[in-house]
Amino acid sequence: MTVDVTRAQVLSYRWHAQQLDRAAGAASGPTDCDVLDLGVQNTGPDGAAWALRLRGTPADTGGDLALAWTVRGAPHSYRRADLPAIATATAPLSDADAAKRIYDANRPLKAAGIPTLDALRAVATEMRDIVREPTVKGAMSGALTARMSDPYLRFCRPCNATHMYEMPFRLAALQAGLELRPNTSPPVLERIPGWRGKPYMRSGTDAERRFDVIRGYLRFFGPSDPKAVAAYLDAPVKDVKAHWPTDATEVSVDGTPGWILADDLDALLGPPTDGSVRLLGPFDPYLQLKDRGLLVADESHLKAQWPTLGRPGAVAVGGEIVGLWRPRTSGKKLSVELTPWTRLPKPVRAGIDAQANLLADFRGGTLAGVVEAS
Repeated sequence: MTVDVTRAQVLSYRWHAQQLDRAAGAASGPTDCDVLDLGVQNTGPDGAAWALRLRGTPADTGGDLALAWTVRGAPHSYRRADLPAIATATAPLSDADAAKRIYDANRPLKAAGIPTLDALRAVATEMRDIVREPTVKGAMSGALTARMSDPYLRFCRPCNATHMYEMPFRLAALQAGLELRPNTSPPVLERIPGWRGKPYMRSGTDAERRFDVIRGYLRFFGPSDPKAVAAYLDAPVKDVKAHWPTDATEVSVDGTPGWILADDLDALLGPPTDGSVRLLGPFDPYLQLKDRGLLVADESHLKAQWPTLGRPGAVAVGGEIVGLWRPRTSGKKLSVELTPWTRLPKPVRAGIDAQANLLADFRGGTLAGVVEAS
């Protein structure tokens, strides 16, 4: 018999699974955060560092974290020690999966009879050879373009030049044993110390359970379904279904079917208890889910939370999004502009003030105030 769960239970489960209910400084160190198993996207002015700070971790001053292009070609933070396992876990599940992940770059490869995984392997091999010292992305792209044949290249109208397609470039980097140097713009690639891996010698199906991206999505965003996982990975739904965890158990979320890992079912069924307030960054892991309508039911609010350009942050209370926020800076002064979706009780307002002060300190400045958008 399928177990019935409520939306409130789902949000509470995800909030707790992502450790957003931990107090500031509760982590034992910068790598003590479960969601690093799946990766924390490093996009926006505060990026992964703020997402981790919200989960109780201290600043990483010892280089224990590393940055790499992985899922959807986006930069993600991971534990440095996990990078070899992450390279396997984030690899495509099949050649068809690889073809989908690189979008229009696969068209000329297919026309030339070059299997996608072979193409990515070739790109990674050349990238590894090029980067013998820290290399700016533009210099890497130029050197790579000179080495690759026509099916790998395209004419870019904005640049008025011929160069590599973007997605093969990004998806091959970690496979080449290359990481991104933090806080560089344009990005700088450098070799991962001690790297011994061979590009695309193993597929994502060979991943350790802890780092398996399908299991990871269910662990942090469950209950969910293959379509949502496929959208998160940019993978074909067919491939995700073919590798669906055998220990995933079906539940009904207010009448809609979803799956959760069996070991997490008891946690899902528990009553919502946490009321912690968080100022989530625009690309915080909690907002990276694909069933956005479950998290934000109101259509106008949904569009405001995920506009095409210029995402705001989210004000969340125990898993429920109650408004938006944007930073406004003047020198070392930070103001937080608040757009509440409902009347906020005094304890929530106090929590927002505390979070705003934490953000100002995180940015190395002082808080000028929290103001409502006009």
